[in-house]
Amino acid sequence: MNRRDDSNPFEEENVNPFANGSTTTGSKFRLPTFGFGQKNDATVDIPLDTMNDSQKKERELAAWDADLKRRESDIKRREDAVGRADIPTDDKNWPPFFPIIHHDIANEIPVHAQRLQYLAFASWLGICLCLVYNIIAVTVCWIRGGGVKIFFLAVIYALLGCPLSYVLWYRPLYRAMRTDSAFKFGWFFMFYLLHIAFCIFAAIAPPVVFHGKSLTGILAAVDVFSDHVIVGIFYVVGFALFCLESLLSLWVLQKIYLYFRGNK
Repeated sequence: MNRRDDSNPFEEENVNPFANGSTTTGSKFRLPTFGFGQKNDATVDIPLDTMNDSQKKERELAAWDADLKRRESDIKRREDAVGRADIPTDDKNWPPFFPIIHHDIANEIPVHAQRLQYLAFASWLGICLCLVYNIIAVTVCWIRGGGVKIFFLAVIYALLGCPLSYVLWYRPLYRAMRTDSAFKFGWFFMFYLLHIAFCIFAAIAPPVVFHGKSLTGILAAVDVFSDHVIVGIFYVVGFALFCLESLLSLWVLQKIYLYFRGNK
């Protein structure tokens, strides 16, 4: 028997695992595995596009993360811009020669409310003028023998009245006009009524505190006229100033109340 034609059972076959179009994208190849005691050789399927898919997902995640950070920065920038617009900086700019308060009606108060704000500002300047003039008139009375106590009281009225009137009712009104805050309007009305009551009290100047001569009211003016005519004239001028301030304040209160009711 001719055995040369018989195949050698121990001869290894040249098998190309990549044959039959296995190099095509997304295909699989079978990797032979060798084990002991196995009847048939096992194969493992390994997809070739797994690595490409993972790299593509990584690029998508990186792009998504970059887009998210960009949007966060845009939102933060817009929030900062809105915050700066809603809360303007209160830099001191008035009076121009010696700034001590922030005051910019033309740029911060709505156009339809600027006239009322200027009237309220005139009212605040009016009470400051009345208190400063009150010091001058009481000083004249002190020089004419009125006593030093009324002078110190007049100084106290001015030192407390000017800043307190600004803090308690003018600045709340300014902010109420700027932000349309009902709470600030209510605050203004409460303390502005006290301001009006003080102006009326000063214009009368009843003899309850050192015979009323610490304020230039009508009763104090009548009292000092009998002793010193010059002092009486100073007191009459002070009485006129307090009367004008009282009338102006009542008018401002009415106008602002109508404005408040109209807006609400």
